[in-house]
Amino acid sequence: MTTKEDRLRFLAEMGDVKRIKRPNKADVVVPRELTPGHLERQRAAIALPLKDTNPLTADMVEPLTAQDILSWKRPGVQNGVFRKLRLGYYPSEAKLDLHGMTVDEARRQVFGFVNDCMRYDLRTATIMHGKGERNRDGIAWLKSYLAKWLPELEPVLAFHTTQKHHGSTGAIYVMIRKSDREKQNNREAHDRRD
Repeated sequence: MTTKEDRLRFLAEMGDVKRIKRPNKADVVVPRELTPGHLERQRAAIALPLKDTNPLTADMVEPLTAQDILSWKRPGVQNGVFRKLRLGYYPSEAKLDLHGMTVDEARRQVFGFVNDCMRYDLRTATIMHGKGERNRDGIAWLKSYLAKWLPELEPVLAFHTTQKHHGSTGAIYVMIRKSDREKQNNREAHDRRD
């Protein structure tokens, strides 16, 4: 709590302080003249379309329904490891929710999400795509595209529809491969010679 003495002491200290008098106007800088080189770079930037580095295609897919189960693994993934993924034994280290997204938005999100999982050495993730039960045609479009996209992504080792308590046929578990950095850490940890 401030006392009367504290306030008087403060006012005494601030006695010689003066208000800065500045006009209430923004400093407007006249833009510099554009050179022909600058204009040419501007035209070139507008003319060149942005390169899409996302390999996921939005072509036709096999239509899936709300109750279809997704299940896929790369050759070399051990059956026991895939079984644990399928049963939800691995804790999900990251989640992506695609509800309400368009196919193109989902395409960008899935690509970025899988790359982020690799970058941060996250091995298991959950993607919630929804069941698509409200679609008039009865097709679960995001689920259908996910089933096509995930095998196209090299870091994805396996995926499977989640257990009932994690979303059932409206979500999938995804297993991401180890990054080269993580593989090296494992080698160093297990190759120690005592």
